Amino acid sequence: MEAKVNFHVRKYLRENEDIKPTESTVLQHLLSTYSEYARKPHGPLKKMVQKAIAKNQPKNESAKRPRSDSDDEDEKQAQALEAQRPAANLLNNSITKAYAEVAKTEKEENKPDKPKKVKRTRPESAAVTNDNFIVSRPTTRYSDVGGIQAILKEVQELIEYPLTHPEIYTHLGVEPPRGILLHGPPGTGKTMLANAIAGESGACFLKVSAPEIVSGMSGESEQKVRDLFDQAIANAPSIIFIDEIDAITPKRENSSRGMEKRIVAQLLTSTDTLSLENTNGKPVLVIGATNRPNDLDQALRRAGRFDREICLGIPDAEAREKILCVLASKMRLAGDIDFKDLARRTPGYVGADLVSLTKEAAVLAVNRVFTTLLTDTPKPDAEQASINDEIRSFAPFTQEQLEPLSVCMEDFLLAVPKVQPSSKREGFATIPDVTWKDVGALVEVRAELVLSILHPLQHPERFEALGLTMPAGVLLYGPPGCGKTMLAKAIANESGANFISVKGPELLDKYVGESERAVRQVFERARASSPCIVFFDELDALCPRRGMSDGGNGVSERVVNQLLTEMDGLDTRKNVVVIAATNRPDIIDPAMLRPGRLDKLLYVPLPQASDRFQILTTLSKKCKLDPSLDLQQIAADPRCESFSGADLSALVREAGVAVLREADQTHQDTGLCIQMKHFNTAFLTVFPSVSKADQKIFEKMKKNLRKSRATLTNNTEEAKADEPSPVDATMA
Repeated sequence: MEAKVNFHVRKYLRENEDIKPTESTVLQHLLSTYSEYARKPHGPLKKMVQKAIAKNQPKNESAKRPRSDSDDEDEKQAQALEAQRPAANLLNNSITKAYAEVAKTEKEENKPDKPKKVKRTRPESAAVTNDNFIVSRPTTRYSDVGGIQAILKEVQELIEYPLTHPEIYTHLGVEPPRGILLHGPPGTGKTMLANAIAGESGACFLKVSAPEIVSGMSGESEQKVRDLFDQAIANAPSIIFIDEIDAITPKRENSSRGMEKRIVAQLLTSTDTLSLENTNGKPVLVIGATNRPNDLDQALRRAGRFDREICLGIPDAEAREKILCVLASKMRLAGDIDFKDLARRTPGYVGADLVSLTKEAAVLAVNRVFTTLLTDTPKPDAEQASINDEIRSFAPFTQEQLEPLSVCMEDFLLAVPKVQPSSKREGFATIPDVTWKDVGALVEVRAELVLSILHPLQHPERFEALGLTMPAGVLLYGPPGCGKTMLAKAIANESGANFISVKGPELLDKYVGESERAVRQVFERARASSPCIVFFDELDALCPRRGMSDGGNGVSERVVNQLLTEMDGLDTRKNVVVIAATNRPDIIDPAMLRPGRLDKLLYVPLPQASDRFQILTTLSKKCKLDPSLDLQQIAADPRCESFSGADLSALVREAGVAVLREADQTHQDTGLCIQMKHFNTAFLTVFPSVSKADQKIFEKMKKNLRKSRATLTNNTEEAKADEPSPVDATMA
């Protein structure tokens, strides 16, 4: 094998002696030309190439080493092996010879008596191997990063001190930290923070994306990891930044590929060698970045490797304000920009989303200036045509033309609806389109919701001044069809907060652990898009009383426990409020109804006559009614007694259908409108959805909840015993 490598290297050096190939060029030529070398480990091959070059290339150009008998013998053996190999690389050999001829021609053209011509004789990628990583010194500073002052202090203690003054740790006899792991949602500034750390400390920065290390050849990926750390030690003090590190360091017990396990093992071994003794007293630190920290191998996350894990979470309103100030410091602004108001209008935005916001505002400013130039004071057609041609041309604008170009507050406000934050791109968190105008009646319930949810979200400083905490959650209970879901959507729209609607049964899964994971995911996404309102519809299906589940499999009990645990962690979920709705509060687990979880229990009753009039007015806003129609009379009609909001909506819809049915019979489509006779027809098909017996049960629940939440179940069972069941009453 060594004789064959020696022959091929000598042959290549002889053919390309004019261009003076380097060691990496020779190695790349062997790998690309001879397929048998590509299947061999590259470490031993590299050593053989070094030995062959040292043996066949003279140390100076004037001296030539005489051939020895061993060289002749090696050449004969290699020629014999070459004769046995099929001629599969004729094209590569011809290309190599062509490169040599081009190099020779260029050498003649570059003589002093001829003008020099810049030509590339060989592709640069052929002269660079994958084990050469780019060393840079970023210009980013801490002043370019906003909203993470507490994290910067921690970074200064963990990284900046060891890089700038390693002698302190040597004097104390301790090892400095070897690495940190930056994790958090995409767009929060992990890569930018790593560049700022390198820029402030002045250390060499070796940035590599995790997929760059992966190779298809056995052993080559591990060799790249070793070369990366060797290069970092050679340029110490230095920082190794591995972006998306979860791509190459999965949990080994879950990985089915041997290559991933070997990469993890090599990375662990290389990290353990970064002691000051091995790096000649010059520190080398490793920074990893990922948005999936739980997918990393556990051995990598222990102390001594990644000593500290720093979470860059979703910025709150104060952090967003600081980020906007940093971004706007590089912009040309006009007028007063209210960054505090902009921060309040951008819930759930990460740093990348705020950068997109500034770009969108700049685009609007540019469009405004162009529009001003085109639609300015009336000008003669020739002059206006000249302006239009100047705008469409590639000629740069003058300073006088650029002077009015600046970004104002109006541009930022118009850009906010155009930017879709990362937390909303999965379609999980949205702002409802239901407003208070769409909700009729329920004045008392609306006032309670405004005081319990709207004010804490819009004016948190007032609660902080009094030392009050935000309510953990609100339970809306009452007969079906009374507008509980609509109330939750309207309060979310009014507050400007994001809204996550979760139907109770959709979180349940037959596989063990999946239901609990779905509950955790709901609250994780709510925290990522805070301020956020999480609405659990039909809470009784998700959180029934423990000990009463059928089947004894414990799935519902585990879901209840997970939900209770998440509700207890409200101090860690900033500006996340839970609103739940149910028409069966008697079967909800009592632990969920205690203060600290669902603090407020609001009863949404059936509407009275005055409330029904408001609901009918709201529902018929878009309908064409007869001028003589009296909605107040319809609302007070005895036939409308016990109608819920959903029943009234069905009544208006059936009245409209009656108009269309009459038009089909008379073949008259003009002058159609809803009259009293159409409502009389609708009363024949629409009936109350809540029976008298159900109303008594709900009233009993309301009284019991006001007295004691703990005795809710017992009192409800007594009420059921005294009154007929809802099913029997409905059938009667």
